[in-house]
Amino acid sequence: MSNTRFSAIDILLNRSPIDLPYQDKPTPKVSTIFGENVFNDKAMQKYLSKAAYKKVKLAIDSGAKLDLKLAGIVATAMQKWAMDKGVTHFAHWFQPLTGRTAEKHDSFFDLEPLDDQVIERFSAKDLAQQEPDGSSFPGGGLRTTFEARGYTAWDPSSPAFIYEVGEGKTLCIPTIFVTYSGESLDYKLPLLKSKAYLEKAALPVVQLFDKKAKKIITTLGWEQEFFVVDEALFNARPDLMATGRTLLGKASSKGQMLDDHYFGSIPSRIFTFMRDLEMECYKLGIPVRTRHNEVAPSQFEFAPVFEEVNLAVDHNQLLMDLMERVAERHKLRVLLHEKPFKDVNGSGKHNNWSMATDTGLNLLSPGGAPGKNLRFLTFFVNTIKAVYDYADLLRATVASASNDHRLGAQEAPPAIISIFVGSQLTEVLDNIMKGKSSSDNVLKVMELMERLPDLSLDTTDRNRTSPFAFTGNKFEIRMVGSSMNCAAPMLALNTMVGKQLTAFYDDLQKLLAKGMKQDEAILSLLAKYLKASKNILFEGNNYSVEWQKEAEKRGLSNNPATPDALKAFKALKVKRLFGESGVFSNRELQAHYNTMMENYISRLTIESTKLSHLCYEYVLPTAVLQQNVLAENIASLKKVGIRASGVKAQMDILKKLSAATNKIYANIQKLEKLKSRKHGSEEKRAELCKTQIKPLMEDIRVQAEIIEFFVDDNLWGLPKYRELLFLR
Repeated sequence: MSNTRFSAIDILLNRSPIDLPYQDKPTPKVSTIFGENVFNDKAMQKYLSKAAYKKVKLAIDSGAKLDLKLAGIVATAMQKWAMDKGVTHFAHWFQPLTGRTAEKHDSFFDLEPLDDQVIERFSAKDLAQQEPDGSSFPGGGLRTTFEARGYTAWDPSSPAFIYEVGEGKTLCIPTIFVTYSGESLDYKLPLLKSKAYLEKAALPVVQLFDKKAKKIITTLGWEQEFFVVDEALFNARPDLMATGRTLLGKASSKGQMLDDHYFGSIPSRIFTFMRDLEMECYKLGIPVRTRHNEVAPSQFEFAPVFEEVNLAVDHNQLLMDLMERVAERHKLRVLLHEKPFKDVNGSGKHNNWSMATDTGLNLLSPGGAPGKNLRFLTFFVNTIKAVYDYADLLRATVASASNDHRLGAQEAPPAIISIFVGSQLTEVLDNIMKGKSSSDNVLKVMELMERLPDLSLDTTDRNRTSPFAFTGNKFEIRMVGSSMNCAAPMLALNTMVGKQLTAFYDDLQKLLAKGMKQDEAILSLLAKYLKASKNILFEGNNYSVEWQKEAEKRGLSNNPATPDALKAFKALKVKRLFGESGVFSNRELQAHYNTMMENYISRLTIESTKLSHLCYEYVLPTAVLQQNVLAENIASLKKVGIRASGVKAQMDILKKLSAATNKIYANIQKLEKLKSRKHGSEEKRAELCKTQIKPLMEDIRVQAEIIEFFVDDNLWGLPKYRELLFLR
């Protein structure tokens, strides 16, 4: 029997170095290549007339619509710029509810209808609108198979870019994706709506403190975690290929226990991949700045400079695609699944969110004296109140079958939403609730020793167990899964904070109308909001059992499983939130709920089916072979007069292998019966997956680990954890 595992290891060990354009050459200076494949401000100034450039900039900055005439001018300039760079095709690039991106390529090539003359054409309509098949994407009931029309429409606020694949170059235009009746089939349109809603709500509040501010910008800085494995080992694991995670596998004797991987020296092969990826990112204007080893072996992280939220989401989606493409040319595979390996940390995507003004103010920057900074406190406390009111919604936006493995697994925040603000700001908030004044200055300096510089301490420490933590001048959502579209939690957070700021401004006007002074009125409202939402504030260990008990006493929800978490989308107050803000209609919200439920069911169906196949094709045949070897050994020993006590070890192992084999087979039969039944509604199917299919899969995994432990290493055909995590 051929062993795919050893064949894969042999390919890995004999792999030739990757040949790269900059091999043995200095890394290009980032400033010379940054944004070279983006139709950015510099490109627009070069390819548009001064008058056209001013009109386009004004429209983009103000959010106004570009008329077809102006769109035609932009299309002509964009085509010239792209063709000067060797581009032959264009594509509307959009973000359907799959969580990844989609694109339909068309050539600039065209024929004149009368004389068959060949021309290159890219019109205003080509730029502004396209028509992909709407029925083949997740729609949650908004579209049916026979109602296929869907539209993509240009988003001018996110610049077009050139995507290179091998020798081919495509002009990609970021777009929204809607049905024939204009309902959202994507993440971008609701994100844009939520962004506009929040910024409109925040502006009058900002102007209470800064009359010069005319615009609010919502910002996002994401941190992308991921695993990297060798391509040959990946191809030898059918479960990784089909599901993105290992459905079985015994833990390596050494995992992450020594904490020697985190921030350690980046392995040379991975460093080469990262360097190549960074160059591709810079050409596309993605401002990646940080790279490092993460906690688990073969786990890494990229993080960029903060950007406007819509552009940041686009860049993260683009990065995920780039990572996979660049990894392939290094004969590597990137794993974005939240939990590809059992018993080592999974991967998240921390979303760092804030708001800023066009005058340069970060509205969540406390300054040296946060207790006296009324502007900061206003936005800080209103965000806390918003998250308290809609905690279940925020949890629902990060719910998925893959993220369920990670949340609360001693490596990521639990399913209970709490907010960490740090001891110094806790004191400030306590004083507000008590009506006391705070100290003038809470900025502290740590003196180390004479020859070392003093360290300025932030107003908060970091609580890595908190799902929603204030980290100095921003809030960090630490629950987001590594494979997810950042837009989902961002659009929910934008909307809930926008609603709360609107309520705050209305409440304030009522108090001012009664003759109360502005500062006094603001502080009284902040005290009221804090008293109402204080139960969500928690400074301790979110992983602890004690916190789960305390959270229950406080009335906080705990929904560790996706089907339960997603029920938040059906809550009346959530429907009102999205309906009143215009972010989602009830139909669109129901469609998102349906899509996420169907995704949960589909993933567990695929995983359970693939697990059965793995057992039939690899685990059970190998177990039988090992049992035959043991049985023959026992029989041979007995023939030469060895008593039963002399073969006790062999008999014990044989019994354990036999029991595990029988249990696996029985559980597979149960799985197949469960999946063959008709179970009615999506809710019932999801409940079946949660309560019956997942436990059966886990028991099969446990039994397979027993078999892997006792089987001769030379017989085991699937790459083991020690190889996947440590062979590079």
